[in-house]
Amino acid sequence: MAAKPNTRERILQASLQLFNTQGERNVTTNHIASHLGISPGNLYYHFRNKSMIVAELFTEFERRMEVFFTLPEGATVTLEDKTLYLERLLEIIWQFRFLHQGLEYLLESDPELAVRYRQFSQRSLCNTQKIYQAFADAGILQLDTRQVETLSINVWIVLSAWTQFLTTTQGTQLNLSQQQLRRGIYQILVLEEGYLAPAYQEAVRALCDQLYVPLEDIRPC
Repeated sequence: MAAKPNTRERILQASLQLFNTQGERNVTTNHIASHLGISPGNLYYHFRNKSMIVAELFTEFERRMEVFFTLPEGATVTLEDKTLYLERLLEIIWQFRFLHQGLEYLLESDPELAVRYRQFSQRSLCNTQKIYQAFADAGILQLDTRQVETLSINVWIVLSAWTQFLTTTQGTQLNLSQQQLRRGIYQILVLEEGYLAPAYQEAVRALCDQLYVPLEDIRPC
């Protein structure tokens, strides 16, 4: 039987849920305490302010993303790995979606978090290049060094801005669905289409078909 989460863990879990569904800036520590049925003083015993909660949630997001973006030394990747990477990426983004829904506000209000996020982004970009180089070495993608760098930058732009794109095109009160985030993974995958080795084009096209989700309501016409 799994141990029940302690108060600190419950605060983090409740905060993540409320931030994701209501937006971080709309949730106060009093809201979190009320949601848990604890006193504000009990919450402040574990976290002096909301910024500390956000920082700890970012630490967990960062840890999961680092695992995702880091290939084992000497690993050989396959097309099946690509599908697994995309599925894991979708899961992490979905679980911590509040971060990118209000990223600019979060970074402006917390300079220390802004520094941490910049360093995290730089590491993620470097690791993304290593992943694409591994797919090139495996013969799945046909990329030279410059193309590896360019594709990695474009993928990171889509990855970090996708939830913000949905929010700004559909309204600030958007309650994102997993299907909409799945379309974001599709947007990343199609960036690679022009670099696919012929032997893998059919399989990746089938994966694209699986991930494609129409966004009828944000089309301009």
